[in-house]
Amino acid sequence: MLEMDATFFAIAAPAVLFAGISKGGFGSGAAFASSTILALVLEPGQALALMLPLLMLIDVASLRPYWKTWSWPDARVMILGALPGVGLGVALFRVADADLLRLLIGGISVLFVIWHGSQRRGWIRPVARRLPVWAGVTAGLVTGFTSFVSHAGGPPAAVYLLSQKLDKTRYQGTTVLLFWVVNIAKFIPYTVLGMFTLQTFTANLLLAPFALAGTWLGVRAHRIVPEQLFFAITYVLLSVTGGKLIWDALT
Repeated sequence: MLEMDATFFAIAAPAVLFAGISKGGFGSGAAFASSTILALVLEPGQALALMLPLLMLIDVASLRPYWKTWSWPDARVMILGALPGVGLGVALFRVADADLLRLLIGGISVLFVIWHGSQRRGWIRPVARRLPVWAGVTAGLVTGFTSFVSHAGGPPAAVYLLSQKLDKTRYQGTTVLLFWVVNIAKFIPYTVLGMFTLQTFTANLLLAPFALAGTWLGVRAHRIVPEQLFFAITYVLLSVTGGKLIWDALT
């Protein structure tokens, strides 16, 4: 049962604000940290269901400032892969228990940190040439799957989009369009699976101002806040919360 007490809002409000900042200004790569944080105090399915309408609200609020700044060919390729990826996520969710979902969310969080840390140390080098269309479809498939099971589609999307050598704003606009479509596609199976409740709806209404405020801050921070500082905070959050979820799942 979702208890909307002071402890819940002390955790949920900053988490939702953080998601808005990430999606509004930094390519959605770290927005799933919010779901990871919420999964510490809620059942994983509840955390995912609570976040999805808020993520969709952030998507809509982000569309106008980045309208038509996206690369439609790249977004289209990834969407073609992402939709069947969402279907794979539905198939897994039907058979997964809460601990498996904790393990997946925690594992994806930690892998995100390892991937970025390896890039910074030069252990993994960015792709030197543009990846072909089939790679975009494959990245889209992984994006759709990880987005459905943990709202963590940002990292696999980044692998392909960064190879396309887009400028910062074009990259941001492309992720806004991509995840607007992906989150709409996720909403239908989330509803069919019975993940939304009156309690999550009530919590969504109360947390919506934080989502919109985060988006507003993210759009403005896109031009002035160093991306390295933002992701440094993200790495710490994901390392701690992801590790805790893995521990809870295994013990």
